[in-house]
Amino acid sequence: MAVANIISAFGLAGSAGLNAYIPLMIVAILGRMGVINLTQPYDILTSWWAIGALVFLGAIEFVVDKVPGADHVNDIVQTFIRPTAGAVLFAANSGVIGEASPTLALIAGLVMATGVHATKAVARPVVTTTTMGIGTPVISFLEDVTSTVASLLAIFLPAIFLLFVVFVGYVFYRLWRRARRAKRQESREAYEMDAYENA
Repeated sequence: MAVANIISAFGLAGSAGLNAYIPLMIVAILGRMGVINLTQPYDILTSWWAIGALVFLGAIEFVVDKVPGADHVNDIVQTFIRPTAGAVLFAANSGVIGEASPTLALIAGLVMATGVHATKAVARPVVTTTTMGIGTPVISFLEDVTSTVASLLAIFLPAIFLLFVVFVGYVFYRLWRRARRAKRQESREAYEMDAYENA
C-alpha cells in the first residue's frame, strides 16, 4: 500500500469531518473527469445524479452551517453523515481498497472523520458564545475553505498536505485557546459583578 495513498485516504476522511459534501464532490467530479480512479462500488459517486445530489446537499449545509443556532442542529445531524462520508472516501481512495481489507478501510475512515467532526462540534459552540454568533459564519467559511484545500492537497500533493495539517492544527489551536480565554474572562467578570451587587 503506497504511503501517498494512505495520506490521501486519511486526508479525505479528515476533510469529511469538517464538511461531508466538499470532499465527496471533489472526488466525484475528479472521478467523472477521469483524473482519479474510483474502485467499485464507490465509482457510483461519479454518476451525474450522485454529483447533483451532493451539490444540492452541499449547498444546503453551506447556508445552514453559517446561522448561529442552526449550525448546532446541523452538527447533530451531521454526526451520522460526516463519519459515513469519511469511511466511504477512505475506502474509495484509488489503490487503497484493493490492497487492504474493505472493513479495515471503512473503519479507519470512520474513526478519522468522527475525530475531526467531534472536535468541530465541541469547538463551534464556544466560538458562537464568545462572539455572540458573529464568529459563526466566519469560522464556518474557514472550515469550508480548509476542507476544500485539504481535499485537493490530499489528492494531488500528499506531502504538502501533511505540512498543511500541521499549520491548520496550530491555527485552530490558537483560536481555540483565545476563545477559551475570552470565555473565562467573561465568566470572571460576571462573577465579580454578582459579588459586587450582593455585597
